[in-house]
Amino acid sequence: MKTKYAILFICIVALVIIEKESNILSRVSDKLIQRQAPQQTPQPPLDYSNTTQNGSLMMLKMLLSKLIGTVGYNSSLSEEQEEEELDDLGTYSFSGGRKHILLLATTRTGSSFVGELFNQHGEDMFYLFEPLWHVERMLTTASESNNGTVLSGIYRDVLQGLFLCDFSLLEKYIAPPPKDHVTPALFRRESSLSLCEESVCSPVVKYVFERFHCKTRRCGPLNLTLATDSCLLKQHHAVKTVRVRQLDTLQPLVEDRRLDVRIIQLVRDPRAILASRMVAFSSKYQTWKTWAQDGQVPEDDEEVKRLKANCDQIRMSAEVGLSQPRWLRRRYMLVRYEDIARYPMQKAEEMYRFTGIPFSPQAREWILRNTQTMQEASGIYSTQKNSSEQAEKWRFSIPFTLAQVVQRVCGPTMELFGYRFVDDEKTLMNKSISLLEEKLFL
Repeated sequence: MKTKYAILFICIVALVIIEKESNILSRVSDKLIQRQAPQQTPQPPLDYSNTTQNGSLMMLKMLLSKLIGTVGYNSSLSEEQEEEELDDLGTYSFSGGRKHILLLATTRTGSSFVGELFNQHGEDMFYLFEPLWHVERMLTTASESNNGTVLSGIYRDVLQGLFLCDFSLLEKYIAPPPKDHVTPALFRRESSLSLCEESVCSPVVKYVFERFHCKTRRCGPLNLTLATDSCLLKQHHAVKTVRVRQLDTLQPLVEDRRLDVRIIQLVRDPRAILASRMVAFSSKYQTWKTWAQDGQVPEDDEEVKRLKANCDQIRMSAEVGLSQPRWLRRRYMLVRYEDIARYPMQKAEEMYRFTGIPFSPQAREWILRNTQTMQEASGIYSTQKNSSEQAEKWRFSIPFTLAQVVQRVCGPTMELFGYRFVDDEKTLMNKSISLLEEKLFL
C-alpha cells in the first residue's frame, strides 16, 4: 500500500508542475497575440492538445484516477493482487497517444510484406525499413561485432533514438558520413513512404548518385533534418528489422516511458527459410547446394551449427515473449508468416488491433491489391505475392535431405511454433497434407 501512496504523491506533484507550465505558456501566447495584432479580432489561445506535454497531462490524469480509485479501496487485496494492479499502472506511457511498432524477424520470413502493412497505413505513420543495416555493416569487421552484448546495446540505442525522431546516433554509422545531415546513402530509402513524401523531398543535386532513390518522385539526397521534422509530425512510428536477435535485450527500450512500444515477432517454418535463402543468397549457400546434390550433410559443420544457433535464438526470444514477463505484458505478439499468407486481411486486423492503431482503408486496399498478384510480378524481394501460394512454394524446392537436417537441429523451434515434421519426400511434396498446426499464440 505504501508503494501506491508514493506513486500517487509523485503523480500529483508532476501534474501540478505540468499544469503550471501549461498555464504559463497559454498566458504568454495570449500576450504575444495581443502585442502582435492589437487592431485585429482577438485570437483564441494556442491549442496544445496535440503536444506531448498535453498527452502527458492526460495520461497523468488517467493514472491518478486509477490510483485514487484503488487507494483505500478493497484493502484486503493480497500482495500478489496489489502487485498486478501496479503492473497495470506500469503499462501507461507518456507518449501522448503515439504508438511505436517494432517488427522483429529474420531474413526470408516475409518481413518486407508485413512491414508494408504498416508502411501503407497512411499519412500519420512514419515507417523505417531496416535502419540497423548501417550499424551491422559498419561493425562487421569491428571488435564490437564479436560481442553480442555490445552490439545488442547499440541496436537498442539506435532504435530508441529513431522512435524519438532523433537520427543523430544512426548518422554515426552511415558511410560515407552525412554532410550537414544530408546523405545519399540511406539503405532502402525508397521502401519508406515517409522518406519520399513531398515535405522530405529535397531538390535533386547534379552528379550525386543515390542508389536507393525514391520511386514515387524525384528527390535529392535525404535530408535527415527534414526527416526528423516529418517524424515529429506523425502520429505513429514503425520500424522493421531482421537484426535484433534477442528479445530480452530490448527491455530498457520497452520500459522507456516516453515510448509506447508494441513488438511483433514474425516467424516462419525454418525449412521454408532455408529454401528461400538458398535462392535469395545463392552465393552464400553454395555449401548447402553441394550437400543437396551429394545427399550427405555433416551435422558438425559450421553451417549446420549456425542454422541451429539461429533457430535457438528465435525460439528463446519467442519463449520470453510468450511467457509475458511484467515488462512485456500486452506489448508482445507472435505471428506466423504462414497464417498471414493464408488470411492476410484477418491477420492484419489482428496486428493493428494489438498495436492500438486503427486499421486504415489505405492498408486494406493495399492488401487486396497485393495478395492476389500474378506469378510474373513476384520477384525475390517483391511485396506483391499470391500469398497463399507463396507459403507452400518451398516444399517443391528444398531437397528432402535438407528438410531432415532442419527438422533435427531446429526441432524444438518447429514444435513451439506448430510446424509438422515430414518423414518422407512424398509427404513433403503433397500439398493436401498441411504442415501447419492450428495454434493460438496468446
